[in-house]
Amino acid sequence: MIETPSAGDKREIVAVAPTLAIDEVDVAGAPERMSRLSALAEEHFAYVWRLLRRLGLSDADADDAAQQAFLVAWRRLDDIEEGSERAFLYKAAVHTVYKHRRAERRRSERELDTLSLSATEPAPDELLDQRRAREILDTIVGTMSLELRVVFVLYEIDRLSTTEVADVVGIPLGTVASRLRRARADFEARVARWEVQQARRARP
Repeated sequence: MIETPSAGDKREIVAVAPTLAIDEVDVAGAPERMSRLSALAEEHFAYVWRLLRRLGLSDADADDAAQQAFLVAWRRLDDIEEGSERAFLYKAAVHTVYKHRRAERRRSERELDTLSLSATEPAPDELLDQRRAREILDTIVGTMSLELRVVFVLYEIDRLSTTEVADVVGIPLGTVASRLRRARADFEARVARWEVQQARRARP
C-alpha cells in the first residue's frame, strides 16, 4: 500500500534551502524564498510523493525524487506563478520519473498473472475496506506501462484536466486524449484479469 509521507520528510525538503540560498540567490531575498518553499512543501509534498509512488517508484526512490522536484522548485521559485505551483511540481516529478526509468532499465513490466498482492485479510471495518481498495488500485496501476500510467494517474486519480496533463507531460492535447483512451482500456483489461485470477484462487 502507498503510505503518506511524514512531516519529517517535508522538513527535510525545506532544510536544503539555506545551503542553496548561499550559492544561488541574493541572501537578502532568501528568507522570503524559504518561506514560500516551506509553504509549498506543506501544501504539496504529500501529493507529489504519492504521484511518484503511483508512477512506480519505491518509497526510497520517491523520497529522493520528491526532494529533486522541490530542489527544482527552489531554483525556479521566481518563475513559478501563483496558482500554478502544483502543476509545476507535478511536471518536475514526472520528468524525474522518466529520468529514473531511463537510468535504471532494470525492472521489466510485470504481468498481472505474476502479481503478488498483500496477504492482508479484508476486514468489515469501512476504513480497512477503503485501504484494501487503494492497495489493489495501486497494484494494478503499477503494472501499466509508464506512458499510459502517467496520463491515467494524473487524470483519473489526481483529477488534473486534460490541459493540465498535456502541460505536465509535455505532449499535445490530442495525444493526451489518445493515451487516456488506451490507458482506460488497458486498466479495464487488467482489472478483468485480476478478477478472474481472484475467482480461481477462491475455488476450493
